[in-house]
Amino acid sequence: MSLLLTDATLATMTGGYGLIPDGAVAIADTKVVWVGKLAELPSQYQSFSNKGCGGRLITPGLIDCHTHVVFGGDRAAEFEMRLNGASYEAVARAGGGILSTVKATRAASEAELLAAALQRIDLMLAAGATVIEVKSGYGLTVADEVKMLRVARTIGTARRVHVVSTHLAAHAIPPEFTGRAAAYIAEVAIPSLRVAHAEGLVDQVDAFCEGIAFSPAELRPLFAVAAELGLAVKLHAEQLSDLKGAVMAAEHGALSADHLEYLAADGVAAMAAAGTVAVILPGAFYTLRETQAPPIAAFRAAGVRMAVATDMNPGSSPIASLPLAMNMACTLFRLTPEEALMGATVHAAAALGLADRGRIETGQRADLCIWEARHPAELSYRIGATPLHSRIFGGEIDR
Repeated sequence: MSLLLTDATLATMTGGYGLIPDGAVAIADTKVVWVGKLAELPSQYQSFSNKGCGGRLITPGLIDCHTHVVFGGDRAAEFEMRLNGASYEAVARAGGGILSTVKATRAASEAELLAAALQRIDLMLAAGATVIEVKSGYGLTVADEVKMLRVARTIGTARRVHVVSTHLAAHAIPPEFTGRAAAYIAEVAIPSLRVAHAEGLVDQVDAFCEGIAFSPAELRPLFAVAAELGLAVKLHAEQLSDLKGAVMAAEHGALSADHLEYLAADGVAAMAAAGTVAVILPGAFYTLRETQAPPIAAFRAAGVRMAVATDMNPGSSPIASLPLAMNMACTLFRLTPEEALMGATVHAAAALGLADRGRIETGQRADLCIWEARHPAELSYRIGATPLHSRIFGGEIDR
């Protein structure tokens, strides 16, 4: 298949927006084979099937690099609890939070989890996502963690989207392991990782480093097994306090550290030295009504790349739109629209270890979005409306 996109403004995301007015993109099979001004189109691409874009904006397909989209039940009641004064930590310690979703997820079949997840996935695709990271972490038994990862893999065959499957058994301590975090890592997290890896269900490993979850010392054995299996790691770190999780993650060469509201200067320095991406999650900050923002200025000064993701989950970030997360990142954290779009494309790709996505460039996979917009700042400017005209996945147009 060959396709030529013309009459468009291109945001190539090379060196910032990388804008090309009056641009064209030539696609062969699943790859971009040429990009530039239409007036400079080489003759060998002029016979490609032409799709005029009516002057619209084309960007790389959006990459949601942090989601918990597979889960059972919902937590609307906790939303109301928090509005009545309960903190996120208080809800968790009372047996709510993640553990209430664990109960519902354990009770659900794979078919039920898939059907519910696909409803959310469809919303995410309609907002421009072409890559979605999907975590486990609501099963907290070997069988249920593997069940979630099977559903994650199935999403990638049921919908036209690339799924990165992330093992997150070290997400919470279930009631049967109360006070025995190290035993849970040894008896559930590590065995479930080995089973999932043997079945080809896992691409990378994540964990939650926090006072209500796991300490850096408790997570080191899990990360050691990930390294043994050749799997990249990432970490939920410094969301509610500074336990030096990001420092530990950087020591292990983590692709990303995520949340980071309470990150200190040593964590910023460690991430910069390791090339670890900072994944900014404004949806959780907004939903939990937090007041301490991640150290955006320090990231800029240190050259730490910043990705933006939805953190789609039932408790602290029930949003399914990356453009909405981009708007929140700009409004709440003062990212620029250019930084936000970089965060949902090229830097999000880096946070998942995907070198062939996130830019419009020769040799990159042809995952693209055509927007009802003329300038990329519009994608962060609009609130709650996704101006997607059409999505291209692997060189094929969805609509």
